[in-house]
Amino acid sequence: MRATVINAPYDIEVEEVPDPVVRQPTDAVVRVLRACICGSDLWPYRGEVAQGPRPGQRIGHEFLGVVTETGSEVTGFAPGDLAVAPFMYSDGVCDFCREGVQTSCVHGGGWGGFAQDGGQGEAVRVPYADGTLVKLPAEAASDDRMLASLLTLSDVMGTGHHACVGAGVRAGGTVAVVGDGAVGLCAVLAARRLGAEQIVILGRHTARTDIARSFGATHVVAERGDEAVEAVRELTKGEGAHAVVEAVGTEQSMTTALRITRPGGSVGYVGAPHGSGDGIDLRHLFDRNIGLRGGIAPVRRYLPELLEDVVNGTIDPSPVFDRTIGLDQVAEGYRAMNDREALKVLIAF
Repeated sequence: MRATVINAPYDIEVEEVPDPVVRQPTDAVVRVLRACICGSDLWPYRGEVAQGPRPGQRIGHEFLGVVTETGSEVTGFAPGDLAVAPFMYSDGVCDFCREGVQTSCVHGGGWGGFAQDGGQGEAVRVPYADGTLVKLPAEAASDDRMLASLLTLSDVMGTGHHACVGAGVRAGGTVAVVGDGAVGLCAVLAARRLGAEQIVILGRHTARTDIARSFGATHVVAERGDEAVEAVRELTKGEGAHAVVEAVGTEQSMTTALRITRPGGSVGYVGAPHGSGDGIDLRHLFDRNIGLRGGIAPVRRYLPELLEDVVNGTIDPSPVFDRTIGLDQVAEGYRAMNDREALKVLIAF
């Protein structure tokens, strides 16, 4: 089959790789229908990772598709089923999985690298299929827009929701979202779904903040640094937001998030830390009783409830995809996202 590999910084290619097969009785093989490029995929693309990339490394962690083969112990899926995979696989039965922290599963792991298939390929071997995959309505396979919405559940929609949960978003409250990438936009949609009354997004890209407005943002703050803090305070009667989402991962974005949180409020952080030191002022959190909660989103935990709302039309995250390509164009997709010509690129098979 063909799959995306990253051989060196800025060197993305589609190569022939071995077809995935069932190795363990709990495995399934999924033929990919839709995949996408994540903002975090740009870090190895730019060489901003500690060890790599190395020639032949597989990449991609967001995909959905049709089950083509199952191991003898798989009970929840059969060939022909449409299913989505979270960005990490998990056994579904360990203590962490039962507690809803599937990203810490004792047998779990991530897609890509050298030990696992990457999501940006024609097929993927899925370990622990019953604990990992979530079944989708069969009729969605012929609906491009629905497939795009369902694909966001593999990562960005679940991650935006996790940030809102960590921040304690509540009905009637005020929410500020730092970052206008796909996760930040999905956090806006999640905040609206949870009943927030005022939703402020901090972002400078008009095309993205326009999506944020369509998702439910009531205000846009384009300033940065001190000016952004003052703008949010002005919008919140000088008090700051009840709940703040940090969806970037830099020291500056976290500092901004903390400074715009009202006393007694909370920050939900899902921006994977990169390019920053340890600059959090613990005294600021202490003095203002600010809570801080977040991390790698256990999207498998949230998939069933979000899936229901996507299927019934309550939410539609599909506009975060602003470019669709075929697998042969994947290198161009990476370039477009890296050069900020595209927000999030969908790969259709």
